[in-house]
Amino acid sequence: MVFCEGKNSEPDYVNGLKKLPHIAENTALTVRIHPEQGVPLTLVRNAIDYKNDPEIDECWCLFDVEWPKNHPNLTQAINLARSKEINLAISNPCFELWLILHHQNYGAFMDTDSAERRSRSLDGRSGKSIDPAIYIPLRKKAAQYAKLLNARHDQNGTSFPHDNPSSGMYKFLWDLEGE
Repeated sequence: MVFCEGKNSEPDYVNGLKKLPHIAENTALTVRIHPEQGVPLTLVRNAIDYKNDPEIDECWCLFDVEWPKNHPNLTQAINLARSKEINLAISNPCFELWLILHHQNYGAFMDTDSAERRSRSLDGRSGKSIDPAIYIPLRKKAAQYAKLLNARHDQNGTSFPHDNPSSGMYKFLWDLEGE
C-alpha cells in the first residue's frame, strides 16, 4: 500500500511501475491519495490505520520536504513511521527532484519551485501529471543518482532536513523490484 501526498505525479509514476510485467505478476500495489492533500504526518497516520490489515504486506509513504517552507511536523512523521514500521520515501525538496534524476545527475540545493520548473523543462509537460512511459525506462539510472546523493550527504554529515537535494524513491523502487 502506497500513500502519496501528491495527487498527480506520484500516483502517475507508481501506476507506471505497476504496469511493469515483473511487478504486475508479483505485487498487488495500491495507491492511496489523501483526499485533502494530506501532509506527511497525516499520511503516516493513515498508513498506520492500514498496517494491521492482513492483506497488506507493506506500507510506504511518499512525501516531500518542501523548500523554502518545510511541511509541518516532518520529524514527528518520520519518528512515528519508524516506530510503526512504515516505510518512507522522502524527496527533498519534492518529488520533481526524483523526476529530474531520470534525466540528469543533479546535486545542487534547490527550492520546490525551481525543482518543478526544471522538471517540466526536461519533459516538456505543462501540468502536474506525468507520462510514466518517459520515466519508467530511466528509473534505474535515477536510482543510481539518488543513491549517490544519499552517500554524499552521509559522507558530508548532512542530516535531514538539510539533505537537499535527496530522494528516497530509490529505496521504494529497490524494495518493489527486489534489488
